[in-house]
Amino acid sequence: MRLNGEISCWNEEQRENERGALVSPPKLVVGYALTSKKVKSFLQPKLEGLARKKGIMFVAIDQNRPLSDQGPFDIVLHKLTGKEWRQILEDYWEKHPEVTVLDPPGAIQHLNSRQSMLQDVADLNLSNCYGRVGVPKQLVITKDPSSIIHAVDRAGLTFPIVAKPLVVDGSAKSHELSLAFDQYSLSMLEPPLVLQEFVNHGGVLFKVYIVGEAIKVVRRFSLPDVDESQVLNNAGVFRFPRVSCAAASADDADLDPAVAELPPRPLLERLARELRWRLGLRLFNIDIIRKHGIRDQYYVIDINYFPGYGKMPGYEQIFTDFLLGLMKSKYKRRSSSS
Repeated sequence: MRLNGEISCWNEEQRENERGALVSPPKLVVGYALTSKKVKSFLQPKLEGLARKKGIMFVAIDQNRPLSDQGPFDIVLHKLTGKEWRQILEDYWEKHPEVTVLDPPGAIQHLNSRQSMLQDVADLNLSNCYGRVGVPKQLVITKDPSSIIHAVDRAGLTFPIVAKPLVVDGSAKSHELSLAFDQYSLSMLEPPLVLQEFVNHGGVLFKVYIVGEAIKVVRRFSLPDVDESQVLNNAGVFRFPRVSCAAASADDADLDPAVAELPPRPLLERLARELRWRLGLRLFNIDIIRKHGIRDQYYVIDINYFPGYGKMPGYEQIFTDFLLGLMKSKYKRRSSSS
């Protein structure tokens, strides 16, 4: 099979051929369209090595050439933004319905706005014997900073208030947040944005990585709790870069057991299953917090498409198993319909 595009493991395979080694043809060809930053964080040598052993080959998609002239691919894995790329991918998928696209561009777009991303969680209103999952009280401001004070009053939001950019475009800026402590500081914020009521959560959030039906949970340090005296004695807006990242891992920290305890697995499985169906996505993560002092009350504060899986422990095995599972399911469907 001849493949167009840059094959990331080509040089190593060529050396193996020169040494006389037998190289089996790939079982699965995954074309990827990712930013250079995402390629570096996701396509790490350990992942590529394991994938190669399992017969999976990752091939870079050349964005300067027609997509239909490249491949053939079994799977297209992508995380690029913009209407032009979305149209290219939709046209390609229409011509090649046999290719699995991870994930459908229309479904991804739902997560590009913080106004819509949490709506499915709110509509779900999940509550069972393991706990309750909701979203913090929030408000969308699209323009005119001077209107924020009145809008907050009408919505009944209490301080402190978390402010996040409305649009999520993968940039560092879209992951920044601010904490407003008083009414007058609200006019310093720059719309469009989402305002969320801050919920004390012990300074720890849970990142729930979802890869198909697989779930992996890690702890990350978050914003510290804020007591009433701090609200009264602080004024202005405090700005934070991206709060949760691998460097802020809390998995090995000496935490209060009530804070460190992971959400119940059955609750997370139900939430992940519902969101996979409602969002139409297979690659995403959920940021969850537990209300401090209330063991069974959880809030989803963010959902991200194709997150930093390179920071997820054991992602190489989970991801390669997922890719092979997709093909196995596809072949089963073909066999049953023939």
